[in-house]
Amino acid sequence: MLCLTDRSTPIPAPDKRARQAIDDRTAAVARRRAQLRSRVVEVVLFLAAASSILITALIIGTLVYESFRFFSHVSIFEFVTSSDWSPTFDNAKYGIRPLVKGTLVTTAIALLVAIPVGTVCAIWLSEYCPHRLRELVKPALELLTAVPTVVFGYFALLLVTPFLQRIYPDLPGSNMLAAGLVMGVMIVPYIASLSEDAMRAVPGHLREGAYAMGATRVQVATKVVYPAAFSGITAAYILAVSRALGETMIVAIAAGMQANDTIRPWEQGQTLTAFIVQVSGGDLPHESTGYQSIFAAGLTLVLMTLVFNILGYRLRKRFREAY
Repeated sequence: MLCLTDRSTPIPAPDKRARQAIDDRTAAVARRRAQLRSRVVEVVLFLAAASSILITALIIGTLVYESFRFFSHVSIFEFVTSSDWSPTFDNAKYGIRPLVKGTLVTTAIALLVAIPVGTVCAIWLSEYCPHRLRELVKPALELLTAVPTVVFGYFALLLVTPFLQRIYPDLPGSNMLAAGLVMGVMIVPYIASLSEDAMRAVPGHLREGAYAMGATRVQVATKVVYPAAFSGITAAYILAVSRALGETMIVAIAAGMQANDTIRPWEQGQTLTAFIVQVSGGDLPHESTGYQSIFAAGLTLVLMTLVFNILGYRLRKRFREAY
């Protein structure tokens, strides 16, 4: 039998153009898949961002709608100017001023504790603490944020208040002073952690230049690093203010449930959030004016938080440093 194929004749290799076409099609398919994955990720991120905006808009819309129903029965002038807040009584009064004062007093006490302590902690962590020790201390400090606020509330009621009563025997069992002090301890980690991050972001050549000029470590920390990181530190302060304004369980447990038109911290006081908790427990019918007052109180709290955030934004914009 004769063999028709000469084995010594080499088999021709594929044409270069064909191989190039195959490679181009493969690359095009890979590019389309990468573009599809990128598009999917982009859509998912957009939906996540849009959902947060939508939820915020729904919350604001609900507060505005229910507050409009409330103000159809109550005068806005009485709501803003009156000093009597008793929506659960037969002769109900709706003057928001006592709740606003209670909220501002407890927030001010908390900030008087948290801002100095948190700032000093941040300076120590950023400028003095060794690296290995900072890796242990900072997570331990941030663990305070994981403690339930109801635990802080009972800590204020059962430990801080009796201690203060040894100093001030006439101090009532429920008072805004103890609530504010414990709130300050609670928000120290927010200020310390965020401020330390802002200080660590300051370029090292600023520190080196200050040391070269003969500055001490204290001078570098307070006159170079702190001013350079002030925009980020301001953001930490504003977050602490918002956290203190919105705190509920500590003030509900330790500050009392009596709305007093006073700024004296050694007396009882009720905050906006504590009142919302009280009425939401079912003391008033859902369609009553007293129940609708919680939405007016919530809208007032949102407006207060918005004002502080706007002030913080203007401060950050004014003192922002770019490196």
